[in-house]
Amino acid sequence: MTATPRKPGAGTDPEAPVVLVIDDDASMREALMSLLRSVGLRVEAFGSAAELMRAPLPDVPSCLVLDVRLPELSGLDLQAELLSAGVQLPIIFVTGHGDIPMTVQAMKAGAVDFLTKPFRQQEMIHAVTRALASDKKRRSAAAETSELRKLYESLTVREREVMALVSSGLRNKRIAADLGVSEITVKVHRVHLMRKLQAGSLADLVRMADQLGLRPEAPGSK
Repeated sequence: MTATPRKPGAGTDPEAPVVLVIDDDASMREALMSLLRSVGLRVEAFGSAAELMRAPLPDVPSCLVLDVRLPELSGLDLQAELLSAGVQLPIIFVTGHGDIPMTVQAMKAGAVDFLTKPFRQQEMIHAVTRALASDKKRRSAAAETSELRKLYESLTVREREVMALVSSGLRNKRIAADLGVSEITVKVHRVHLMRKLQAGSLADLVRMADQLGLRPEAPGSK
């Protein structure tokens, strides 16, 4: 890849958030890098969408400051490519030629902000701060869900069935009838699955089922 080199003194903490800047105007890239580094942020800059696509994305909270009008692949096209690839980077669009339809298209596709040149420095800093906070929250939730899924995979098939029915609001007696087992058996499975999932209450179990995207049948559907 061809990226603008970091300036001496820029943050080098590998766990620190990263702002990815894409602009084909070298002077604008330098201005953005200088501004963002002045508030202690790590910055990587690229002259085109293709450069970013060839580079490994940082595995830390990140956001993208993206010029709308780029050679070959536009900023909006890059946004679509990233979404198609499952990359959920918060995007702050920057343009000197913005219009309402373009802004609406970008925001509907998930952009967190749309700044028109010339923008105030504080506007950019605030937008980047919000975007990084949003990505940090998303990554934390994704990590929590990944850990929860590992715990869920430790459940037996029967425990998963009981979890789905319990989290849908059914009582033990009804669950026992639906599964063709005794009520005491349901209670045992319920104790085991809650211990494995580290759930302290029914409310915790319902939240976990929702977080995992489970779709239990509604009470009375059978």
